[in-house]
Amino acid sequence: MTAPTRPLPPLVVRAKQGAAAAGFGRSCRDEVGRLLATLAAAAGAGPVGELGSGYGVGTAWLRAGLAPGGRLVTVDLDPAAAAATGALFADDAAVTVLADDWRAASGHGPYRLLFCDGGGKQGGPDAVAELIAPGGVVVLDDFTASDEWPPRFAGEVDELRLAWLSDERFAATEVGTGPGVVALVATRLA
Repeated sequence: MTAPTRPLPPLVVRAKQGAAAAGFGRSCRDEVGRLLATLAAAAGAGPVGELGSGYGVGTAWLRAGLAPGGRLVTVDLDPAAAAATGALFADDAAVTVLADDWRAASGHGPYRLLFCDGGGKQGGPDAVAELIAPGGVVVLDDFTASDEWPPRFAGEVDELRLAWLSDERFAATEVGTGPGVVALVATRLA
């Protein structure tokens, strides 16, 4: 028996339509989006950050869960993607969209929740640890599930995933987000 599909938030639908119209095929999966909305709600007044807004699908999911009084900062290096996301949130004072390198987000943190979906992701925990407040959560998606330890990808040790899962500054785990796909969720310890 398959569970019924819940409706998507209207802003997520608009963002998905814009991404499709732009030919952008790397948007946040709905399963990851629902996780992001849930974690954004738990982040309280924030701030919440996103590195790699793309065309705003993940941003829309984060906004769907953003607590009253919370604020969301998203950054994308691609000016066209940032402009599309900016247009989507033009009338929303809670959302700041930056067209810049991911490091530009550092001036708006530290974050209670950080969705690391673009720049900074490949640098591992050292690249973004200072962007995350103690007790804050970072989410990284698009990992292939692995039943081995250390985790493997394409026959090799997945060094990025291993770095997150074994970094003593974080309590981290993998969360299934679809068939054969996982996200890493890590909470920064004091």
